[in-house]
Amino acid sequence: MSDAPTPSREAAMPAPAARRVSRAASLEFLSRAGELWTLAILIVLIAIFGILSPDFFSRASWLATSQFAVEYLLLGLGETFVIVTGGIDLSVGAILGFSGMVGAMVMRAMIYRHVATDLDLIAGIASALTAGTFVGWLNGQAITRLRLTPFVVTLGMLSMCTGGIYLLNNGGNVGTIPDIVGTLGSFAIGGWLPVTVLVTAVFAVLSALLLAETRFGLRTYAIGSNPQGAARAGIDVRKHLVKIYMLSGFLAAVAGLMVMARFASASVQAGANDELDAITAVVIGGASLFGGRGTVLGTVIGSFVITVMVTGLILIGVQPFWQQVAVGAILIFAVAMDQLRDRLLDAF
Repeated sequence: MSDAPTPSREAAMPAPAARRVSRAASLEFLSRAGELWTLAILIVLIAIFGILSPDFFSRASWLATSQFAVEYLLLGLGETFVIVTGGIDLSVGAILGFSGMVGAMVMRAMIYRHVATDLDLIAGIASALTAGTFVGWLNGQAITRLRLTPFVVTLGMLSMCTGGIYLLNNGGNVGTIPDIVGTLGSFAIGGWLPVTVLVTAVFAVLSALLLAETRFGLRTYAIGSNPQGAARAGIDVRKHLVKIYMLSGFLAAVAGLMVMARFASASVQAGANDELDAITAVVIGGASLFGGRGTVLGTVIGSFVITVMVTGLILIGVQPFWQQVAVGAILIFAVAMDQLRDRLLDAF
């Protein structure tokens, strides 16, 4: 047998073909760079906080971090679909609080009327999900029918839903809800897997499949990449965008239910300012604010970056207001990295 080295596949190709393969590999790496560097940041944060605070690896820390991530991840899932289309939803935090309040008030009203627990629970959940989806439908209709920018529409809806939260119960919290809600919100399977985390994981998997493996996801990417081209290809852009904002509202309502279960009450402060953290999670996960790029996996990693950072800062005794400073800094850094990646992609 000859000991001569076997030429590589690229070396055996003609020069133009080899350059095309190399270019494709480079583009693939850059397109996945957001997820890769976000994962690297997450690993570094875990290592740093684990060294600075040994309690970081305790069960109590994991339960707090994972349940904290539920809120941002569910909002981030809906925000991922919106941002991939080139839009933005600033109302998700307010929808969380509003839908949770609606659901809690329905449960309370039925409890006062001595309705069976199963019925008041089902009615409360259905009411919350309906409220969130309806607000999302209003966002979509205003954006597509009135041709207003998503920023303006969802900013206005944020204010309306925030006011609605206070109007529903005169600015008070609702604590009269079925006991099973609080029980499920505090229960952890095997002591390590909270029910709220399990529910969120199911929605994350379903969202990932919807975005990556269905025509719905393909149309979402197409609209974000080129709305006019998508319309010429036969996609009903307006109808699809309404569905996207309804999905965002629905997932925000699910987040509202998870927060209600965690605290066994509906608070007027629930979801306040969460939209910034949700958008940050999506962007640092590799999504482009200009649309056409983003993954659920990236959003999952981005959500844990934020929650690990906040939990870690608390454990090492950093003052709470520095948490918002850190989140804002990460958002600016993520957008800067996104711009750099776009320039590198254009260079290829």
